Amino acid sequence: MAMASRPPLHRRRRLPLVPLLVLLCLSPGCAAGRVPVSVYYETLCPFCSAFVVNDLSRIFRDGIFSIADLRLVPFGNGRVSADGTVTCQHGEDECQLNAIEACVIRIWPDAEQHFPFIQCVEHLALTRKWDAWQSCFHETGLAYQPAIDCYNSGYGRQLVLQYAAETNALQPPHRFVPWVVVNGKPLGDDYMNFEAYICSAYDGKLPKACKGKHLAIAQETKASRGDKVCPASKTIS
Repeated sequence: MAMASRPPLHRRRRLPLVPLLVLLCLSPGCAAGRVPVSVYYETLCPFCSAFVVNDLSRIFRDGIFSIADLRLVPFGNGRVSADGTVTCQHGEDECQLNAIEACVIRIWPDAEQHFPFIQCVEHLALTRKWDAWQSCFHETGLAYQPAIDCYNSGYGRQLVLQYAAETNALQPPHRFVPWVVVNGKPLGDDYMNFEAYICSAYDGKLPKACKGKHLAIAQETKASRGDKVCPASKTIS
C-alpha cells in the first residue's frame, strides 16, 4: 500500500509554542529546576554522621527533597599523596567506608535509593558500631554483591579519587566537614540552615515545609559551629 505523501516542511502546520512548552513541563524533564545541593563529608566524622542522620534525612520526610537535587561526596578531609595513596582523617576504616559509600552511590545513583544505606552506616558510626556496616544492605534491601565487587575491584578507590579531586577543587576551599553547598553557594558555618537556602533558591511552587524558612536565613543568628565540625586542618590519624 502506498504511503500518503507528507507535506513539505515549510507547509506543515506548526504547533503553538506555549502549549508545546506546557506539554514538555508535564514531563520528568522539569525536574531540572531542582536546587543543586552537594554535601561534602567523611564517614567517621561524628558531626557529618549526626548531620546526615538527624538533619539531612529530614528533607525526605518533609517534602523538601522534591525541590532538591542532592549529591553526597564522601571524601572530606582526606589526603592524596603523589603516588595516589589515600589517607583518611579517621584512619583506614574511614577510607574503607568512604569507598563503600561511593560504590553504593554509583550503583544506585538515585538519592532516594542510596540515602537510606548512607544513613544506616552513619547511624552505626554515631554509635561506634561501624564494623557492622554490612548489615545496612539487609536493612535497606540493596544488593550486597554489586557493592562489594565494586569495592574489591578497586573501582571504589577510583571513585574516591574522583571525589578527592572535586573536593580539593572547591572554591573557596572547604575549611571543615560537613561542607554544604546549595545552588553553588557554600553555607560554611550556617550549614544546619540548609533547608532555608534550598527553599529560597527554588523558583517554583514551594512545599509546605518551606513556609517561613526563607526568612530564617536573615533572622537566625549565625552562631559559630566550630565545635560541630571536623576541621580540614586537623592532623590526619
